[in-house]
Amino acid sequence: MPALDLDTHLDTDLAAERAHLAASRAALKRMRERAEALFSTGDQVAGDAYAAETLGRTLARRVAELADDPTTPLFFGRLDFTGTPDSTTTDSTARTTADGTTTDRGPGPIPAPTTSPAPSPSAASPGGGGGDHDGRRYHVGRRHVTDEMGEPLVLDWRAPVSRSFYRASARDPQGVAVRRRFGFSNGVLTSFEDERLDRGEELGTTSRILTAEIERPRVGPMRDIVATIQPEQDELVRADLADSICVQGAPGTGKTAVGLHRAAYLLYLHRERLRRAGVLIVGPNRAFLSYIAAVLPALGEVEVEQATVEELISRVPVRAVEPAAVATLKHDVRMARVLHRAVQAQIGTPTDSITVSDGSFRWRIGLEPLHRIVEETRREGLPYGTGRERVRARVVSLLQRQAEARRAESPSDAWLRRMGRCRQVADFLDAVWPALTPEGLVYDLLADPARLAAAADGLLTDTEQALLTWAKPARTPKATRWTAADAVLIDEATGLLERPTGFGHVVVDEAQDLSPMQCRAIARRSEHGSVTLLGDLAQGTAPWAATDWKESLAHLGKPNAVVVPLTIGFRVPAAVVAFANRLLPALAVDVPPAESLRRDGGLDVRTVADLTAATVAEVRAALAHDGSVGVIAADDAVDGLRAALAAAGVPTASADDVADAERVTVVPATLVKGLEYDHVVVVEPAAIVAAEPRGLHRLYVVLTRAVSRLAVLHREPLPGPLVTWSATGEG
Repeated sequence: MPALDLDTHLDTDLAAERAHLAASRAALKRMRERAEALFSTGDQVAGDAYAAETLGRTLARRVAELADDPTTPLFFGRLDFTGTPDSTTTDSTARTTADGTTTDRGPGPIPAPTTSPAPSPSAASPGGGGGDHDGRRYHVGRRHVTDEMGEPLVLDWRAPVSRSFYRASARDPQGVAVRRRFGFSNGVLTSFEDERLDRGEELGTTSRILTAEIERPRVGPMRDIVATIQPEQDELVRADLADSICVQGAPGTGKTAVGLHRAAYLLYLHRERLRRAGVLIVGPNRAFLSYIAAVLPALGEVEVEQATVEELISRVPVRAVEPAAVATLKHDVRMARVLHRAVQAQIGTPTDSITVSDGSFRWRIGLEPLHRIVEETRREGLPYGTGRERVRARVVSLLQRQAEARRAESPSDAWLRRMGRCRQVADFLDAVWPALTPEGLVYDLLADPARLAAAADGLLTDTEQALLTWAKPARTPKATRWTAADAVLIDEATGLLERPTGFGHVVVDEAQDLSPMQCRAIARRSEHGSVTLLGDLAQGTAPWAATDWKESLAHLGKPNAVVVPLTIGFRVPAAVVAFANRLLPALAVDVPPAESLRRDGGLDVRTVADLTAATVAEVRAALAHDGSVGVIAADDAVDGLRAALAAAGVPTASADDVADAERVTVVPATLVKGLEYDHVVVVEPAAIVAAEPRGLHRLYVVLTRAVSRLAVLHREPLPGPLVTWSATGEG
């Protein structure tokens, strides 16, 4: 086809796709306006106050789910299945680029502009692709959008048929004739790119649009990756709700995105079930949770709870700090056994019968049935508080039988409640199954060496028991200044006394830093649900960091979960990955080294005389490029660097200011885990390593935060394996 005709076809097609985008946005606006109208009048149609409140929450959620961001495209791809009108034209294919130029790709079709037809119910077959979809065309986007007649303009990326957008290939087209990707700039459709899969044409990682989206500069919170999910990531995202999985993800492999998108996918597939049971995202700190907070709302999911482990177990305020050795011991899984023994030690043995006065009657329960009640309840393994009430109920049941036999009628509910609260029954309960509180249990254990010795016998050494015992305990649990590790023990005690609220699915990121006791805290909240565990053993920086995922999964109550490695990175440039990988042999973890498909980016490692001045100059140079700039240093150097940048007229944000519009963020090394920046300036690696026992692990985290360029500035010699590295990347 002559170039002029080809350009005309491309311009026509691009105009049609822009029109489809405009129509889709208008349709989404109408959907939101209708939801808002229903919300405003919902109280008028509800039958009662409770129904009105329930309907109001449902409609408010629907309004929030339909929010539109004009800078984010509603769709990012299109699928033309075999037999789609004009999809069999044989001439030549081309891709349009953002500047309007075209690149001839040889023989192939020129897809004609049409709107997406309505899929039949059978179109959403679990396998996706082929068969029922023949002759159909679908635009794939972040959420489902329909026109006024209810016909779909955009299909949700989570719909079964959309799977083919991620899984179809030239080797396995899955019935797809043409896969189209769209390029956008600030929400404006600027280009498209076609792959004729049924003729063996597949771009893969040479796709300009795919590469541009992956490498797009990032400022502000994390974005979704629905347009760039790779087949191996998609397989994890669409894993069954019943499956617990662990993703060992090297830096830049998208493990965090996989976990978030799996949560979105499961909410789509099991909406009502998970809306009742809940979905929980657990992150390492508030800065990280703020960074990822925009991902799920962008996909229309607004009812997902996010928390750090510390927030999950915040039953008591943390107002004290203890030595690292003491905290590490409290995080040891042996403490679970110690606490369990301490609880069981509270259960006593009946020593006398019970006689209860009831008007003119007297009811008596002998010693033998009381023994039987206590032992049967103990063997049932119930939470301690539930067991106490079970003992009470069984004692009252024996009293009830006697009353029924004498009166020939069943006592009233009020009588049963009165018997359960009477002094004789209460005294019996306090003697054999006394009331406990989690704080009181831990307080008694740490304040009383004899009680601790009895519970820890054979589990903790005398030295370890001495470490745990308070030298000067507070007068009461309420007056105690609890530490963060104490809060972990109190949560374990709470789980022994009562059942915590559980979630249908829990996503845990940066899980390599969870202690065994923290894993148990999460396990109690996912006992009847599944878990997505995300992390990298090489990035473990806590004193109790995991070295084997199987152990962590056992503590989480999911010992049979499969461990899946992700090693191919799409975000961190190859030169940066190679530099950071030099640390792996010194980290003493068995993980495959990361690989990167990125051959762009830059690495600059140099010795400087004045770290502060060099940092300011490097930041100024970085600001000449697009994207975010992260300055990472040892924690005690952060304030000085922020002050120097401010004095130089460079505004900065802190790690907690994710919503801040400033392009430069100065981050303590201890808070950078999970974050990423286009240009990273690492200041004095030796100081980062020296600041903590697992300093080399921390440095590995720091060096892998760059997604375009990494500058390493140092005055002291580089640590260990990095010493011989030169600015050219040659050892």
